[in-house]
Amino acid sequence: MQRVEKSWIDRADEEAPFSQQEFVEEVKGDEKVYVASYWQLMWWRFLKHRMAVISAVVVVIFYLIALFAEAVAPYIPDTSFVQYKLAPPSKIRIVDAEGKWQRPFTYKIVRERDPQTLRSNYTEDKKIIYPIRLFVHGPEYEMWGFWKSDIHLFGLDAPREEQGLFLLGADRLGQDLFSRVCYGARISLTIGLVSVVISLVVGIVLGGISGFYGGTIDNAIQRLIEFIRAIPEIPLIMALAAALPADLPVIQLYFGVTVLLAFVGWTGLARVVRGRFLSLREEDFVMAARFAGSGEMRIIIRHMMPSFLSHIIASLTLSIPGIILAETGLSFIGLGLRAPAISWGVLLQEAQNLRSVALAPWVLLPALAVIITVLAFNFLGDGIRDAADPYAK
Repeated sequence: MQRVEKSWIDRADEEAPFSQQEFVEEVKGDEKVYVASYWQLMWWRFLKHRMAVISAVVVVIFYLIALFAEAVAPYIPDTSFVQYKLAPPSKIRIVDAEGKWQRPFTYKIVRERDPQTLRSNYTEDKKIIYPIRLFVHGPEYEMWGFWKSDIHLFGLDAPREEQGLFLLGADRLGQDLFSRVCYGARISLTIGLVSVVISLVVGIVLGGISGFYGGTIDNAIQRLIEFIRAIPEIPLIMALAAALPADLPVIQLYFGVTVLLAFVGWTGLARVVRGRFLSLREEDFVMAARFAGSGEMRIIIRHMMPSFLSHIIASLTLSIPGIILAETGLSFIGLGLRAPAISWGVLLQEAQNLRSVALAPWVLLPALAVIITVLAFNFLGDGIRDAADPYAK
C-alpha cells in the first residue's frame, strides 16, 4: 500500500504544473475566500475588472486636478495673452533642430498676419528654446483662499510676456485653455457629486419611508414620483433652469443648478430603495430585530440599508456622468452656469462661434475632458456593480 501511494504521489508531482509549495499557497488562498468579509470579497472582485481599476485611477487624477487646480494650471484662468489669440496647442519636443536630445522644451512662437486674409499665423523660431520645468514660479494665487503661493506644477523658463505654454491652445481672448479646463473641473466634477448626494438623501428618505411604512404614505410618494417622471426630463430641466435669475452671483447660481438637477434625479433612486425595502421588511432578520425591541430607525439604518449599500454605491457612480452631462448641456446653451463662472459647459460656449471653430478647432478640446470623465465613471460603475455581487459567477 505504501509503495502504491508513493508511486502515485511521484507521478502526480511529475504531472503537476506547479510545485508542492505553490499548491499549498493556492490552498491557503482559497481558504481566504471562505473567511473573508463581504467587503473584502467585493474589493478582490473589483480588482479583477481592469477597466474599472484604470477608470478609478483616471477619476482620482481628475479630482486631484480639481482640488489643486491653482497649482496644476500654469496660469490664472483670466490671464490673457493678447499676442497669442487663438494660438494652437504648443508642440512639446525633446529633440532640437540639430538632432540633439534635450529636456522637454518648446520653441519661441512668432505671430505673423496674413496680408490677404488678415488671419494670424503662428510659426516656430527654432533658434530660441524655452525649457519646460517642474515646480516653477508663476502668477500668484490663493490656495483654497487660505494661503498665497506662486508655485505651479510646470511652466516655461521664460517671462510670461515673452512666451506662453498652451497645452490645449488658446481661445479668442488669448486665455490658456488647459488652465481653464483645470479650473472648470472644480465646478463640473463637484456639481455631479453634490447633486448626487442630495439625490441620495432625498431618494433614501422618501423611498425608505414609502417602502417601510406603505399604505397612504406610499401612495402619496409614488404619485409624486410618477408626476415628476411623467414630465419630459429635458424640457423640465430647461424650464427650471430658465427660471433662475440671470443676475445671480456665481455661488448662488452653482447651488441653484445643483438643486435643480438633484430635484429631477432623485425619483429613480427612490423607487429602487422602495423596492428593496418592500422585499426586506418581511425578512427574518428584520422580524428578529423587531422582536428584540429595536426601533424603526435602528432597523432601517443598522439592518436594512447595509444589505443593499453596495447597490446604492453602484447606482450613484452611474448617476454622476448624467449630472455632469446635464450641467454641460445647460451651460452650453446658456441656461446653466454663465461667465465669469468657469465650467466645462461654459468653456464649450466658445464652440457656438462658427468662426472660432473653423479657425481654431482646439476650442472643442474641453469636450474631451467631458468624454473621458463620463467614460471613466461608466466603467467604474460597471466594475462596482459587478463587484457588488461577489458570489455571482
